[in-house]
Amino acid sequence: MHSTDTIQIAASDVLAPASLRDPKVREGMSSAAVRLFLKLADHWSLSVDQRLALLGDISRPTYHNWQRGKVGTLSRDQLERISLMLGIHKGLKLLFSDEAAGLRWFKSANRDLPFGGAAPLDRALGGSIDDLYAVRRYIDAWRGIK
Repeated sequence: MHSTDTIQIAASDVLAPASLRDPKVREGMSSAAVRLFLKLADHWSLSVDQRLALLGDISRPTYHNWQRGKVGTLSRDQLERISLMLGIHKGLKLLFSDEAAGLRWFKSANRDLPFGGAAPLDRALGGSIDDLYAVRRYIDAWRGIK
């Protein structure tokens, strides 16, 4: 992504987990969610392996189908993971006036409790949705949101 490109996230893009129970909501959100995820993953310069891990260890063929626009209805877990990543991105944009500084923080070692010397991105890559929630909660707490 070029430095002038930005990922625009509206409040409606960060889904409430309860809305993900409805299969029709998931069906309607799936294509847009995948497009946003792909833009965000490009912006974060994530490898394919990192992308697969953040999405809950989906298969490479599934991921490559998504890249080609062949997206079925995502699972609640997949949409929730994408929502958490969008929330992390939004939180970083609100915390850091310079987007590059936010990305550096996200990818740099951090000795705070949830990260244990690893980068917040590394924690998110732990594979569990709880790892994504830990990063999101940390950023929200830093912003003063309960």
